[in-house]
Amino acid sequence: MKVGFIGLGRMGGHMCSNVIKAGFETYVSDLVPALVEQKVAEGAIGCKDNLEVAANMDIGFTMLPNGAIVEAVMCGPKGVLSHCKPGTIIVDMSSVAPGTTQKMAKIAAEHGVKYMDAPVSGGTIGAQKGTLAIMVGGDRDAFDKMHDVFAAMGTNIRYQGGAGCGQHTKMANQIAISGCVAAVCEAIAYAKRCGLDPQDMFDAISTGAAGSWQLTNNGQKIINGDYAPGFYVKHFIKDMNIALDEAQARDLDLTVLHMVRDKYDELAAQGGADEGTQALIKVIDK
Repeated sequence: MKVGFIGLGRMGGHMCSNVIKAGFETYVSDLVPALVEQKVAEGAIGCKDNLEVAANMDIGFTMLPNGAIVEAVMCGPKGVLSHCKPGTIIVDMSSVAPGTTQKMAKIAAEHGVKYMDAPVSGGTIGAQKGTLAIMVGGDRDAFDKMHDVFAAMGTNIRYQGGAGCGQHTKMANQIAISGCVAAVCEAIAYAKRCGLDPQDMFDAISTGAAGSWQLTNNGQKIINGDYAPGFYVKHFIKDMNIALDEAQARDLDLTVLHMVRDKYDELAAQGGADEGTQALIKVIDK
């Protein structure tokens, strides 16, 4: 199988590297030439644009910042969908609104292309290690054909249903994270205000019932004063807004998510949009 990869940023770059390491003939493109050159040095075939990737690939992956960019890459006369061979499988691993995925899947079908959504969780650490959780929506037969390529990027690969179901699962993931990361920040802020050593507190609770991925990873980063992005604040806000819109459309009030989103909006307004999600501590412990 010839694999295409469009979008070689903080997440996509690591994911693409693991596909290359797995031995797949991989065609790549990105708006940043240096990122393409880096993958070529790893063994990929660099392409001048997305259309050259589309012309060569049997399976294509995209990892892009938002739904508007996904649509721009996929649609129109210079869009990927109109330049793929019939029978091509395209897998969008970006986090976008489920409605965007469903729209793209419909357009793809008109071109004889199977379109799948496969957002991920695990941050840049999981992308680098190839241990991502991958939540897949779309054609079941196409999913079954994708196992070896998905396995290069993740260890928990789950089929969720038709087009958009992967995105709905990712939104559930983000809803769960929102409360966890806020609670970790509040626990650390509380410890500091009470005169505790935050590291001693962390060591005491991290292996008990309070233990979680957010506590172990982002909790330690907060204590270390490390706000580098494993996942950008601006992207988390985008996902939380998608989840809130989807919940509202279903008459569901997500009270905790509303509160956490508002705290992140405050953080972004203070200049923290490009920091990691753990930077929420700056708003909570101000």
